[in-house]
Amino acid sequence: MTSIPPIPAERLPQLLRRMPKAELHIHIEGSLEPELIFAMAQRNGVAIPYASVDELRRAYAFTNLQSFLDIYYAGASVLITERDFFDMAWAYLEKARADNVVHAEIFFDPQTHTARGVAMETVIHGLHRACEQARQQLGVSASLILCFLRHLSEVDAFETLEQALPFQDKFIGVGLDSSEVGHPPEKFAKVFARCRELGLHLVAHAGEEGPPAYVWTALDLLKVERIDHGVQSSRDPQLMRRLAQDRIPLTVCPLSNLKLCVFPKLEQHNIRELLDAELMVTVNSDDPAYFGGYLNENFEQTFAATGLSAAQAWRLANNSFEASFIGPAHKRSFRDRLDAVFAEFA
Repeated sequence: MTSIPPIPAERLPQLLRRMPKAELHIHIEGSLEPELIFAMAQRNGVAIPYASVDELRRAYAFTNLQSFLDIYYAGASVLITERDFFDMAWAYLEKARADNVVHAEIFFDPQTHTARGVAMETVIHGLHRACEQARQQLGVSASLILCFLRHLSEVDAFETLEQALPFQDKFIGVGLDSSEVGHPPEKFAKVFARCRELGLHLVAHAGEEGPPAYVWTALDLLKVERIDHGVQSSRDPQLMRRLAQDRIPLTVCPLSNLKLCVFPKLEQHNIRELLDAELMVTVNSDDPAYFGGYLNENFEQTFAATGLSAAQAWRLANNSFEASFIGPAHKRSFRDRLDAVFAEFA
């Protein structure tokens, strides 16, 4: 859309909810709501250290990334069977459809499960079956991205890759997540080089709590196509110019940044600064069950706090399609749907 018609401020929340969008930074284990955690724990006979759903929700008071990860891994312990992985993904995909997410590229952490004796096949088949069913029944396209846990070794990452290769047709890429500080991207240079040889898409978390230097090495040593988070890039003007010039997408997660104290207030988030610098920013929910909102909540709360405009809403949604790993025809189709919604609000 060459120009965005003026849209009254009071109609902006409705527009944000209605516009089609892609989600490119969603950890499927981080969509596991407390109610589903308790249901699976009961179903599978798994003991969890919380007496009730309310007690578990009260524990969601995080001071940093690690304090979140401790609870995140405890929650994931209830995932045992293929049905569990299907149910978790299906619950997210239903919420995605309600938020007018038309395409999702979903992270999953197999090492979290294989370390507990859950087979790689169980994890991937359950998640993939939900993605396939979502295409057929919900009209949502969805793909999987296998993430390596950066607090573990590169040897462990290689072993995980080998376990996953028999199912390579069921995931489109690899990523890098978990504890960032002290685990720079270059720790995984060899396994990412192998994944590049295999033709997999490459993404990595960098510049969430870690320094801008991690973004540089993710780009130059891992050769990633997208940076997940990347908000610390604003501390390095040269990096900002590089990201803008090379059109490197940043999958920014505002409510996650707030919940993990990356920014003390949502009003202080640097998303406007990133947009003003012409970076390809996208909005995403990260771990929505833990961070207070799925994709529409991230859009609505961020726009309310920072005063972003309808034109910036169009740009963020269009960026989400442009940054995705879908083909040109699908990108055009989604962009046409986006333009149609904006035309309705003119």
